[in-house]
Amino acid sequence: MSRTVRALIVSLVFAFAASALAQTTLSFWSWRTEDVAAYEKFIAAFHADNPDIDVTFTPYLNTEYNTILSTALQGGGGPDIVHLRAYGGMESLAQAGLLVRLDGQVAALEGFDPGVLLGATNRADGGVYGVPFALQTVQVLYNVDMFERLGLEEPTTWAELLAVGDALKASGVYAFANGTKDGWTNETLFGAVGPTFYGGTPFFQEITAGETDFTDPRFAAALERMVALRPYLADNYTGVGYTDMQTLFAFEQAGMFAAGSYELGNMAQLNPDLRIGSFAVPADDAATPSAISFYVDGSYGINANSPHQEAALRFIEFLASQEFGQMFTDELQQISAVPGTQPTSEALAGMVEMMNEQGTPYLMLTAFRFGQPSGSTLLQNEMQAVMAGDKTVADAVTNIQRGVAEWFEGFQ
Repeated sequence: MSRTVRALIVSLVFAFAASALAQTTLSFWSWRTEDVAAYEKFIAAFHADNPDIDVTFTPYLNTEYNTILSTALQGGGGPDIVHLRAYGGMESLAQAGLLVRLDGQVAALEGFDPGVLLGATNRADGGVYGVPFALQTVQVLYNVDMFERLGLEEPTTWAELLAVGDALKASGVYAFANGTKDGWTNETLFGAVGPTFYGGTPFFQEITAGETDFTDPRFAAALERMVALRPYLADNYTGVGYTDMQTLFAFEQAGMFAAGSYELGNMAQLNPDLRIGSFAVPADDAATPSAISFYVDGSYGINANSPHQEAALRFIEFLASQEFGQMFTDELQQISAVPGTQPTSEALAGMVEMMNEQGTPYLMLTAFRFGQPSGSTLLQNEMQAVMAGDKTVADAVTNIQRGVAEWFEGFQ
């Protein structure tokens, strides 16, 4: 072997070793178990432009994620990239010093809507600790083919909604796929039904300012409308969990589903042929405005204890880019929080239009999850009991007001 060839081999070995040493692997934890394939595509796109950074996506069960993440971070461990819950779910981690503050570091955040950034903002210091990833709306989804087959139209009054429910039941399917076994799905049902009857954004502004509280008759009236839908839910609805609800709607055993916009992507995986429409729950008369809830679903943040801060920031900058936002929308059929992205399906475009025209903040999540007991926990548990017939709406109102008043300054 010539001296030149030997030198070339040695050079290549050192180059390979240097490349290997420069390789960084980021860990990325999430609760989005249903989105594994999509995130693998996102990560591959990032890696193509950043070959020195690998990212490992690890999702945990939705109901266990918060505890697993909090325990790991508080112990000084955890992932480099953190999929963060919104509002109060993010704030507690930021206040504990477990997250990296991103405003001033991620230039793209300056173009985000200020209202959207509130979902990733720590109220104590006003800092933004995450890149918001999605906006979700809560409304009624319906089976377009089933409606057409039965000659049904989107209802414009509450009476028409119930008439549609009666027609669906008469045809041999459930009117609504919804059940109440899983507590959080009761809040989703309220998010679809409630805003039209408590008065949407004006009520939200009043209650968050402390000008009224949960004993306001408008709030009880909204809860009563949930109760009025019990005859239209799936049989034995108190034992029907979230995955059951998805199955009933996806496989056309129910004509409607009070649910989040995120179900478009889920339904596309379960039944690609399902055509889905959506509408806001209507008021008693067509002239009264109806409303749907919307919220920031969460954000992407950086673990303050990550040993790979520079690489993590590069990945976060990618997650804040319009390239990623459009990819996210196209792949998952969800509303990206990144400015400038466009929905590419008729169903999602309709939800975006409703959000822009009829949207109101998702009441408990956006305003009353910043203390304990949280408004969400109270609403979920109380309405689960009410829907089962174990409590009255008046009992629920009393308990929700008493619980939130323990920490919400506006009620004190």
